[in-house]
Amino acid sequence: MTDFELASYDFELPANLIAERPVSDRHSSRLMVYDEARDEIIHSTFSEIHKFLPPEATLVFNRSKVFPCRLIGKKPSGGEAEVFLLSLVRENNLYPAMIRASGKRKVGDEFLFEGLSIKLQVIGGNGTFLVSSSLSDDELLPFLEKVGKIPIPPYIRGGESDDLDKKTYQTVFARETGSVAAPTAGLHFSEDLLHSLKEKGHDLATVTLHVGAGTFAPVKAENILEHKMHEELFTIDAENLTKIQTAKYRVAVGTTTLRTLESSWDGEKVNFDPSEGFRGTSIFLHPGKSVHSIDAMVTNFHLPKSSLIMLVSALIGRKKVLELYKIAVEEKYRFFSYGDGMLILRKPKQLQS
Repeated sequence: MTDFELASYDFELPANLIAERPVSDRHSSRLMVYDEARDEIIHSTFSEIHKFLPPEATLVFNRSKVFPCRLIGKKPSGGEAEVFLLSLVRENNLYPAMIRASGKRKVGDEFLFEGLSIKLQVIGGNGTFLVSSSLSDDELLPFLEKVGKIPIPPYIRGGESDDLDKKTYQTVFARETGSVAAPTAGLHFSEDLLHSLKEKGHDLATVTLHVGAGTFAPVKAENILEHKMHEELFTIDAENLTKIQTAKYRVAVGTTTLRTLESSWDGEKVNFDPSEGFRGTSIFLHPGKSVHSIDAMVTNFHLPKSSLIMLVSALIGRKKVLELYKIAVEEKYRFFSYGDGMLILRKPKQLQS
């Protein structure tokens, strides 16, 4: 097996270790700490994360907010239909979407929800479409907040969310609406934990990357170098850019944060023009790709054969990641979006090969 073979990223996971709900207190999730320089593993909890950080570390979070983008309704004929809005950013006055309904899709198809009509306008590629809405931009989001479902991943309760998920599948620092999946490493951080970290001298910075539905997409190419990542939009404001650039020790909280920082790396530092607004990235991090922008990372335990486990492998190597995952299974850590997490402390830059 090689680092570029899809099968090299597979592992056995008992179904009972897939977390269906989060723990009652976000910060009481378990935390596996891996210190690369010492090749040491420590088992702890998120409430103790400060013990493993050097003084005056800067933790960088993704503040994107999940919106209830899944709509369950009917076709004019009465048949059931589901529309999954992929973004609130319109393309030529149309929204990108996925549609599930009986029969073949055709331009002009209409889907009805109480107080909203969605019409298929353009048939795109990869099972996506462009649709129009009978509601204005200003009216659509309040409607979704009232009627839409939070899009939890299909491997959690079959993807069927409830009202509780509207609270638990959202970080406490979420501000800018636009994601169809939560930046789940951030789910472990409560208001109390964030306050405690600041009291202990650490700084908190944020970026925004709106997570797309492609985050659920499996890698299908047997040679992972042939995999094409979906594009997502990100931005960094001036205040947070300064915090990130002047950080003594930078910790990415989550894969989306790392993708944002690494997409902004100009060869010497994280750099971004805030006046640019949002920029697209389809960066694919995997073994063989150097990661320059961070000293440490907080991340969840990811799906087998996913681009996310490949991203983590870019930091510490595929074999080490699979070794850590094997230990996590043996120690009965909880996996995926609502599960436990890991803090990876990288070797100091002068020791990295």
